[in-house]
Amino acid sequence: MGTLLEVKALRTHFFTQEGVVKAVDGVSYDLQEGEILGLVGESGCGKSVSALSLMRLVQDPPGRIVGGQIMFEGRDLLGISEDEMRAIRGNRMAMIFQEPMTSLNPVLTINRQLSEALELHMKMDKNAARRRSVELLDMVGIPEASRRIDDYPHQFSGGMRQRVMIAMGMSCNPKLLLADEPTTALDVTIQAQVLEIVKKLTSEMGTAVIIITHNLGVVARYADRVNVMYAGRIIERATARGLYAEPSHPYTIGLLNSVPRLDEALKEKLDPIEGLPPDLVNLPQGCPFVPRCKFYRENKDKLQKCVETYPPLFMVGKDHMAACWVNVQTGGVRE
Repeated sequence: MGTLLEVKALRTHFFTQEGVVKAVDGVSYDLQEGEILGLVGESGCGKSVSALSLMRLVQDPPGRIVGGQIMFEGRDLLGISEDEMRAIRGNRMAMIFQEPMTSLNPVLTINRQLSEALELHMKMDKNAARRRSVELLDMVGIPEASRRIDDYPHQFSGGMRQRVMIAMGMSCNPKLLLADEPTTALDVTIQAQVLEIVKKLTSEMGTAVIIITHNLGVVARYADRVNVMYAGRIIERATARGLYAEPSHPYTIGLLNSVPRLDEALKEKLDPIEGLPPDLVNLPQGCPFVPRCKFYRENKDKLQKCVETYPPLFMVGKDHMAACWVNVQTGGVRE
């Protein structure tokens, strides 16, 4: 497999009356062809903005990509024209947006919304686009697709609308699919069905996927590698197996401890991360996780550098990096 996507020092800022919001602040990672990458973190950490930046869909004003590179199939997407980007968007690179209840246009039929990309990118006529749209709805499990295709979004349930969004994203056989919270507002059974559909379609078509989610269970089951984001930066990256076996950043450990597990004895209550994410307008000089970090609270005398200098990504294992001055496995301090 070759490298499909390489993001280098991506920075996306929002210019507001309160100041500059550094929503994405120096994010770098790569994605291989056919790979599934999980992007996890709390709300407000920059996951969705980083995905919108890849598609060049950040609204300006107030948002703007102020630095970095997005190398997709060997081309820097930040250096091409809007017409060239429009030819890629929805074709070679597609996105399943958040909130299936509101992402579809309520005044257009499902057929019109599915056919538009096929007519534009695949140069199909209306009849061919309709036949392909019916096939896509069949693929994602919409019953009686040939009849339902002329319905409007309000005639579909939340789970069915999400399936339509997946069909729309996969319609032109993209090389990269961005799935932003693909199971939001869906019940657990429908979540599993939707994710299995994504997994099946991507394995059959060889599409690479970036799954953006809060759900660490989704990441454990479906992702090959994981990037953990906090305050606009990637603070840990690893294979899914490596991340769950040996989390190496206090924030990642906190996320995992916040999730109920079936393989452990029943506890009275979960162990949530205390405090709130930092204000992205006034980020601290050092590590932004310091106010919430129990390792820092327990070792303040040894960890002055935590409040003075942002930690780089240290190699902590094979294909495993973490941006933390503390070796959480040994309790030692990195230089």
